[in-house]
Amino acid sequence: MLFLLVFVTLIFLLLRRNRAKNHHRATEQGLSEAGFFDDNKSIEEDLEKGIVPKRFCYSDLAMATDNFSDDKKLGEGCFGLMYKGFLKELDLHVAIKRVSKGSKQGRKEYASEVRVISRLHHKNLAELIGWCHGGRELLLVYELMPNGSLDRHIYAANNAILPWSVRHEIVLGLGSALLYLHQEWEQCVPHRDIKPSNIMLDASFNTKLGDFSLARLVEHGRGSLTTAHAGTMGYMDPECMITGRANAESDVYSFGVVLLEIACGRRPVAVVQQEEEEVHLAQWVWSSYGRGKILDAADTRLGE
Repeated sequence: MLFLLVFVTLIFLLLRRNRAKNHHRATEQGLSEAGFFDDNKSIEEDLEKGIVPKRFCYSDLAMATDNFSDDKKLGEGCFGLMYKGFLKELDLHVAIKRVSKGSKQGRKEYASEVRVISRLHHKNLAELIGWCHGGRELLLVYELMPNGSLDRHIYAANNAILPWSVRHEIVLGLGSALLYLHQEWEQCVPHRDIKPSNIMLDASFNTKLGDFSLARLVEHGRGSLTTAHAGTMGYMDPECMITGRANAESDVYSFGVVLLEIACGRRPVAVVQQEEEEVHLAQWVWSSYGRGKILDAADTRLGE
């Protein structure tokens, strides 16, 4: 069953990559970047409407993170840092996202994240607990994921190997989250940065998709949206890179790459020793299939 799923995914990815090579013009009407949100409304107004559950004091968040000490740092993104904290008032461990000071792009992505994730509610999405605009800071407070991000478990040597049963449930959880974002919510929500480091795992290794800083809201039936290139190399839909148009299918392409990563235990772009050149994971798996060695593409640690 595993390799049937991988094979179907591989065909989809390769067909989409080949289609991108010959696709040099947009075929659907998109939305301009300025049309996603009403820029006349401030972030404060949206937040004060009660969309996000709680407003925190800066002093409380600083205390929760030992004044944002390096020891509390969980990770670093393009526009800010993530810290682990403990809120005594709520008796709750949290993850606090701190936008880099002076980053205009960071503020823009912060606004996007607030206005998207604050409206969404699904068991496989990271929950936004609250926010803070204080101390000249922009801060978001999320539930803390005890098992961190998926990439830590796929590649880190000091973590136990995830058995296929757990990997399978993670894939199903991610698929459920994308179905909700693309079809089941009142608007379509292209995430635009599906990758293992944005797939968080709770105490039971349930999937919690996070980091909605690049996500956008699009009316159902409006097709693609015109946007600047966004995402992570290796996961980005080649067609989107050529046309500058992103849509739900772009997320599905990234989902396929992640599926191959989970099954193969390899990064999306790797160096082939024999040829000493970088090859995309989908091409490498396809090559293995062509040689009649598709089983060799599986993560060898799964058999240990």
